[in-house]
Amino acid sequence: MTQQAFNAGPVSAWDPLRRPVFRSLWIAALVSSIGSWMQTMGAGWLMTEMTHSPARVAMVQAAQSLPMFLLALPAGALADIIDRRTQLIVAQLWMLVFAGFLAASTFAGLTTPWSLLVMTFLIGCGAAFMTPAWSASVQEWVPRTELQPAIALISLSINISRAVGPALAGVIVAVSGTAMVFLINTLSFLAVIIALLRWKRLPTVVGMPAERLVGGLRSGFRYARHAPLLQRVLLRALVFFPFASAVWALLPVVVSQELQGGASLYGVLLGCIGTGAVAGALLMPRAHARFSRDRLVAWATIAYALANGLLAAVPNVWIAALALLMAGASWVAILASLQVAAQTALPPWVRGRGLAMYWVVLMGGMTAGSVGWGHVAERLGIPWALAAAALCLVVVTIGTGRLRIGAHDAVDLTPSADWPMPVTAGEPEPGAGPVLVTVEYRIASENVVRFLKAMRSLRRVRLRDGAVYWQVFRDVEQPERFVEHFVTETWAEHLRQHGRVTVADRDVQERIVALQAGGERPRVIHYLAGYASPEVIGSRAKRPVPPEDGDWQG
Repeated sequence: MTQQAFNAGPVSAWDPLRRPVFRSLWIAALVSSIGSWMQTMGAGWLMTEMTHSPARVAMVQAAQSLPMFLLALPAGALADIIDRRTQLIVAQLWMLVFAGFLAASTFAGLTTPWSLLVMTFLIGCGAAFMTPAWSASVQEWVPRTELQPAIALISLSINISRAVGPALAGVIVAVSGTAMVFLINTLSFLAVIIALLRWKRLPTVVGMPAERLVGGLRSGFRYARHAPLLQRVLLRALVFFPFASAVWALLPVVVSQELQGGASLYGVLLGCIGTGAVAGALLMPRAHARFSRDRLVAWATIAYALANGLLAAVPNVWIAALALLMAGASWVAILASLQVAAQTALPPWVRGRGLAMYWVVLMGGMTAGSVGWGHVAERLGIPWALAAAALCLVVVTIGTGRLRIGAHDAVDLTPSADWPMPVTAGEPEPGAGPVLVTVEYRIASENVVRFLKAMRSLRRVRLRDGAVYWQVFRDVEQPERFVEHFVTETWAEHLRQHGRVTVADRDVQERIVALQAGGERPRVIHYLAGYASPEVIGSRAKRPVPPEDGDWQG
């Protein structure tokens, strides 16, 4: 990607829909999402009819969210390792099968509270394996310049379905029962499967050994540990979703106990959340033009808390509808802002794993919050639970005011592709290791402070991209001589490290090169533990890099 493309100006909110792949998948996802929201409404209402227990009703939301917490990380690692299109198709088939089982058992009158929770959990497992791969694929459907409108359109489709699905489900439940809702959801998965089969995904060119699942998980965690941009997004999500879950978890019992309503009213009020979200999605471009992402998230969180408070304080249908419209608009503003920040904080090689961490925090927070607020509502009452959630949202918004996520778009994490592969005297086995890389620098005394400051940034890059050890040493005899050491577990992991360097990383490295005395290039040597191959018995796998090579980075 050129710098011009990276810095391109705003594009139309509808530009992604001009791309055939994105358009067909967007429409299919809209159909499936309507079915999913019908399922959510039907499951929540069926549990309300069977148990009348706030804790049991909240468990439906927990059963839907828990699989994401448990399975999203391995699913994200798979999305970075195997073909994402295949993973998405298998996940859709899985959900189709278990949604069909739930529909059949409900038609036969065999569904119990526990079987409803189990089937909801199994359908959620399919969603957990689908979501990281789906999120990571968005930048394959549109260029980065269209990422913001593409995610806004995806949010818009989800919230259109949130407005249409529950209201439609409420009518169907009143006329035909919840089994028909479950059947429609089952059929909706076919739309996505057909669209995915029509997507001719370009094969990924892999110039190095593929990662294994366990190693991929380790490298994903290592990246997150040393990536401040991603950490800030995850922390923002962590302090929002557990408290925001109260509305979603308790709305069925708010309708049945506080508002004395039925399935139709529940569907209409869920539709109010969706309608507010649609309005919020349409207003997002104008809001982003006027406010920073951080300020938008802060004000939207306060508005969401106010909606919680209104729902708790005033048991009136019209006030509840107004509060839920506000909650829907606030929800989409926060969700879209956090997801765009997460997308732009991740380079392509770890995007599935990083987004999986985001979804784990989201769904883990929703799961824990749903269970917790259900028990609070049983002990203290529904209004007190909603009011407590609102107060917590205000407190965490004030407490995290300095946690900035608004500068992510200015960091170019596209691959720089400027690290040539190391030249060796033989061909090391991919699993051989560990690998020690040393980089020798000559730094004039007046540049030492700036050099060490820049090396702190480089340390984060090395550890984030594959190193398990890093240190810089100063020669006590020649104070201008510094030697950087870093270690990777295997030769294959070091080769992957070459492919992971980004444009932003290259800028850090070039700042360090500029401090090198005499304009020389740093000298790099590679060492492989116990290296001996038939071609080079007893030799040491090392390579001094000539100044004109430029591969000083390792």
